[in-house]
Amino acid sequence: MMILDQHWWFFIPGLVLGLYAQMKLSSTYNKYVQVGNASGLSGAEAAREILDRAGMSAMPVQEVPGHLTDHYDPIKKALFLSSENYHGRSLAAVGVAAHEAGHALQHQAAYAPLKIRMALVPITNFASQAAFWIFMLGMFMSIAKLATIGVIVFGIITLFQMVTLPVEFDASRRAKEHLMRWGLIQNRESQAVGKVLNAAALTYVAAMVQSLFTLLHFIMIARGSDRD
Repeated sequence: MMILDQHWWFFIPGLVLGLYAQMKLSSTYNKYVQVGNASGLSGAEAAREILDRAGMSAMPVQEVPGHLTDHYDPIKKALFLSSENYHGRSLAAVGVAAHEAGHALQHQAAYAPLKIRMALVPITNFASQAAFWIFMLGMFMSIAKLATIGVIVFGIITLFQMVTLPVEFDASRRAKEHLMRWGLIQNRESQAVGKVLNAAALTYVAAMVQSLFTLLHFIMIARGSDRD
């Protein structure tokens, strides 16, 4: 059975939204990476300020290569900022850095969705590698139960994407709150920082939608296999 059957259109919503989200993020980030922030802080300095005020002065803020490779590592308990945002003194750099600091604040507060997401990481890594091959093996060998296992495994990926959404939106909320509370950005800069954070969040929405529609597509094929 071909993976692209009469339900092939299930892939379109996620694909279109994903392309739009990447274009939106790129255009918004490129716009505000050219706009300096009034405080003159670099992304690393803004993140350091937020962490220090939250009592996490021992947490390192490190530079990593790549474009928008910024992330918080809950295992190492460290912030990693791309070179552009680590050294940059733009609204985009400060916004992205504060967002990653927001994840550290979540970890400190034992934010439930973050804890769930962390618990899902190992099984999701396995599922990401195994789901497609399990499903395809089940289809071509006509092993319905194996195909069903593939659907369940891919469902784990979808669950991970769904849990990721509140984690990312909450980190952005915390970022804006702390940037404003400590005077790291001015009121007139808040909207611009919000646009950068919203554009970044849209990429996670797109990933969830793409994962959900792919899961539905696989479910439809598996149900068809059961009827054959």
